[in-house]
Amino acid sequence: MPRGHATCALVAGFRLSIGLGAAFHCQAIDFTDMHLRFLKVYCDIVDLGSFSRAAKANDVSQSNASQVVHHLEEDLGVQLIDRSKRPFVVTPEGKRFHEGCRVIVQRYDDLEREVRSLHEAAAGRLQVASIYSVGLAHMSRYLREFLAAHPKADVRLEYVHPHRVYEAVDHGQADLGLVSYPEESASLASLPWRNEPMVLVCYPQHPLTRRRGVSLAMLRGEPIVAFQAGLRIREEIDRVLALNRIPARVALEFDNIETIKRAVEIGAGVSLLPEPTVAREVETGSLVQIPIDGEPLVRPLGIIHRRDRKLSETAQRFIQLLQSETTRPATEAALPVAAAVETNGHLHNGKRGRKKTQSATRSQRS
Repeated sequence: MPRGHATCALVAGFRLSIGLGAAFHCQAIDFTDMHLRFLKVYCDIVDLGSFSRAAKANDVSQSNASQVVHHLEEDLGVQLIDRSKRPFVVTPEGKRFHEGCRVIVQRYDDLEREVRSLHEAAAGRLQVASIYSVGLAHMSRYLREFLAAHPKADVRLEYVHPHRVYEAVDHGQADLGLVSYPEESASLASLPWRNEPMVLVCYPQHPLTRRRGVSLAMLRGEPIVAFQAGLRIREEIDRVLALNRIPARVALEFDNIETIKRAVEIGAGVSLLPEPTVAREVETGSLVQIPIDGEPLVRPLGIIHRRDRKLSETAQRFIQLLQSETTRPATEAALPVAAAVETNGHLHNGKRGRKKTQSATRSQRS
């Protein structure tokens, strides 16, 4: 090896070569017999000037610390420390070896901190895909509470069509999915979240608004602003009406709750909607909700995730927050429905900045 060759290291099953100048040939130290901890013990012995203090710093016995030096000297074929003198003296070869080892140990420590930091950052990141009709007001509150309790978490929430929620979770683009009428598959598992009662929604001047409750039979002949055929919520409503032998008189049908509410507001018909989704309109007086008598009609919400992926600590805590508030009433007025992504201070492209501007034109899909 050329004189003055820089110290080099190949760790993790490879061999360590230390150039010690012309005084002796470069030796190969097999990491199956000796690992980085040996180098750290040696460096501490030299830095602290004491076998006993270095042993204590590394939680080994003084005898073990002495054996580390002996083992290194045998492998290198040189004397690193002259122990015949009191205090001991580090030989020229020992000083050069110490210089190289200190670089290796420091670089490994830096690498270890970097990897741990990356792991912690990844563990704190949570991507959630949600159907629109979960409600921005509710999710905004959940995010605020969660981030207040876990300020280092990076939660990113994206509102998409129901089938895209399943795709995002199944393809690993999202850690969790929030859906109605959750369906499991070979790759996806679901957890219960909450059941939302369905209510009859009318414009304020409708005759039914004078009642405290209505039966499904009272919908006979009423024009209904319905969900679009093919949506799971439409299928469930049609099934319940059919069981009660009530023909549905569909006046209009839409694929999102926001448009349904606008149609009901102008008197195009009545509709059956999840109660939390009309909280804002009921509060402002543009719509009236009426409980349905008899057997409860509910829309179940669930949380889906990949079966083969262990949920991170952040994901588990977020699920716990959602499930702990299943009975909490929606007291906040709903905000305008959001644009596609909401995060804790991050745009979805990863750049730091304000939350995306919210737009009232975005629709809530069931």
